Amino acid sequence: MKGVIQTGFGDPGEVLRVGEVATPAVDDDGVLVRVRAASIHIGAVYSVRGFPKVMRPLFKSLNAKSGVIGQNMAGVVEAVGTNVTRFAVGDEVFGSCKGAFAEYAVTTSEALAPKPTNLTFEQASALGVSAFTALQALRTHGKLREGRHVLVTGASGGVGTFAVQIAKAMGAEVTGVSSTRNLDMVRSIGADHVIDYTQQNFTKGEPEYDLILDNVGAHSLADMRRVLTADGLLLANGAPAPTGWFGGLGHPLKVMVSSLFSKQQGRPFLSMENEEDLSTLRELAETGKITPVIDQVFPLEDAVEAVTSVGKGHNQGTSVIAM
Repeated sequence: MKGVIQTGFGDPGEVLRVGEVATPAVDDDGVLVRVRAASIHIGAVYSVRGFPKVMRPLFKSLNAKSGVIGQNMAGVVEAVGTNVTRFAVGDEVFGSCKGAFAEYAVTTSEALAPKPTNLTFEQASALGVSAFTALQALRTHGKLREGRHVLVTGASGGVGTFAVQIAKAMGAEVTGVSSTRNLDMVRSIGADHVIDYTQQNFTKGEPEYDLILDNVGAHSLADMRRVLTADGLLLANGAPAPTGWFGGLGHPLKVMVSSLFSKQQGRPFLSMENEEDLSTLRELAETGKITPVIDQVFPLEDAVEAVTSVGKGHNQGTSVIAM
């Protein structure tokens, strides 16, 4: 089969290639999926670049044994292990695995869910890291309640497009921050208000937000907290692109220290993919409360270009590789 293979750490154009690898074997608890689409998240770009360097052992562990990269996909079940009862050959599924950027990938049944019937394979593959991050940030860490006013920075990006829609589904009033060209799109997915960051510095306004999900990290923590209500909460999910051995880790450290002294500062968090939230995202999609925003769809042979493009930023939603 063909897959996107990482040969080292560095620029995607230098360390990635599309090549032939063995189709992964299925053990008794495994599910082999014929991948139809796989989504690209910014974290995958950082993993390929290998920054911060201290994280490289972890980055290596995220790839398949063959070196194939990718984490989230959607496709059709090709084979199942003898212990698998939840899925059968021919089922349309989505979920997570190691080595998603390939024609076939193997995973466990717990990491999969039935594909939402109203989504394409490309859309379903996007219900991955970004969607989990948005859901868990707002619900678990932000304790979002109906009627609260939420500000989402980076509202046109992978996490941001999901955050706007999930916050609306939870009954919040939502303000999305993006560049000029993305304002209409952010408004179209449900934002009640939009702010063009090229024209307006929202941190200079009056305190009015009950929850801020900052996916960019362009303003100081103090400036962000200044526009929160007295019992508001800042969740800092964005940071400068990591470089060097420890670059990129300074921001979450600042957030952690700040959270010890300010009740408005939420602690750093990592989203965790799990079976329950996978079902929640499926339900939100099938009821029309969230629809993944797809920026570009690349064929597998152009996967290196696709990863490079995502690394440049400014995507509208999520880019996808179609097999």
